[in-house]
Amino acid sequence: MPELPEVETVRRGLSPAMTGAVIKQADVNRPDLRWPFPPDMADRLTGQQVLGLRRRSKYILADLSGGETLLVHLGMSGRMLVSGDPLGVFAHEHPAAERHDHVVLHMDNGARITFNDPRRFGAMDLMDTATADQHKLLAVLGPEPLGNDFNETHLIDAFRNKNSPVKSALLDQRIVAGLGNIYVCEALFRGGISPTRKAAKIGKGRVAALVPIIRDVLAEAIEAGGSSLRDFRQADGELGYFQHSFDVYGREGEPCQTADCANTITRIVQSGRSSFYCRSCQT
Repeated sequence: MPELPEVETVRRGLSPAMTGAVIKQADVNRPDLRWPFPPDMADRLTGQQVLGLRRRSKYILADLSGGETLLVHLGMSGRMLVSGDPLGVFAHEHPAAERHDHVVLHMDNGARITFNDPRRFGAMDLMDTATADQHKLLAVLGPEPLGNDFNETHLIDAFRNKNSPVKSALLDQRIVAGLGNIYVCEALFRGGISPTRKAAKIGKGRVAALVPIIRDVLAEAIEAGGSSLRDFRQADGELGYFQHSFDVYGREGEPCQTADCANTITRIVQSGRSSFYCRSCQT
């Protein structure tokens, strides 16, 4: 599932083609994805100007001139692809329609935004912009890891009585929004912390050091266009490249890349998810 860097990469790719443009026509080709689309979604989108695109956790939010916000979640296999951009950012002509093109937005500037999702685990919803932060999917989220509210004090307080493994704590969207399996594994490696260690048992100094480490990992991943493992594509259809920089994720049995470490990367399963780490470098 796309994590924060992948969603931010898509948002940045969509923005030149969508921000300030009007949705001339919205085609909604099925009644639902993960859950039913809101009533009359095509009519409610058609004619709306996109005032801006923002991201909250793993959701893309498009604020519309009519006072509603379109919420988009890519799910496991969802892609939002741009074609025919008149600004010259994208060289792709409009492709032929595909079977899993579930929502298509025809912009008045000639761009076309296609939401394609073979597995249909993605989602779209419409909500009042003024109360968007109260939406059931957004109200429970913790601070953004790249924002000022995610700081040393917050993470130390969140871990104080947390008896679950630190890996699980960092995946808890109420503690920090947008982190997923890949980037938690990578951040814990850089922090030298085992994913099995109880969050409450980690010293304050080590917890505090995780904050800039998490920021750095995410910033590097965004710069690389995210990580393409199976289905993820950027808005122009290109792959991300951060997977070539993984220290531990997906590297079970391969040598640890820390200088002078003779160990290999171990894979364990925690709460149904794979954790990758070095038993020597992470304690």
